[in-house]
Amino acid sequence: DNSSLHLKLGERLTVRNALYGMLIRSANDICVASGEHVSGSCGSFMQLMNRRAKELGALDTHFVNPHGLHDVNHYSTAYDLSLIARRAIEFPVFNEIVKTQKVKIERSKNKEDTVLFNHSKFLKGYAWADGVKSGYTKQAGRCYVGSATRDGWRLISVTLASPNTADDTIALMEYGFDNFKRVVVARSAEVVGAAKVKGGA
Repeated sequence: DNSSLHLKLGERLTVRNALYGMLIRSANDICVASGEHVSGSCGSFMQLMNRRAKELGALDTHFVNPHGLHDVNHYSTAYDLSLIARRAIEFPVFNEIVKTQKVKIERSKNKEDTVLFNHSKFLKGYAWADGVKSGYTKQAGRCYVGSATRDGWRLISVTLASPNTADDTIALMEYGFDNFKRVVVARSAEVVGAAKVKGGA
């Protein structure tokens, strides 16, 4: 089963290696174990996930499990997934992991399953690709949250129920890079002059 890291009872992993298991292997068992480790139970972890999603503005998202397997009450939208991804890419360790093509992890018990491969065709086939995550269930189809950086500008795309996530993600990225441009409104800590606000002060 490619969606498992085949954890053994009492096995211990570093948080980094657990993240590799979740983000590269999509290991459902690691997602459950990590949720229980963080919050004591999956139920408590789901409350934490749902609260955090709302804080990020992902108002049309509701989690009922930590791994994303099908449940009628477990849902999200392309927009919400982009908001979650936008926050996640602020963490250097996340960026490092989601662009990794191959990694060997250390495990305390299962020594036979230690090499993880990223099978993302987008990551392999698009020069500016740097993440992020694939997903699949029979009900949702093939989904992909993509990220690419060109000339210092990073774009995020989301494809849901796609027959070809790599081609669709590349098409979205090309559209974004070709049809929009970066505009710096203000820099951090920069003092700007007064601006008229329509309908405000």
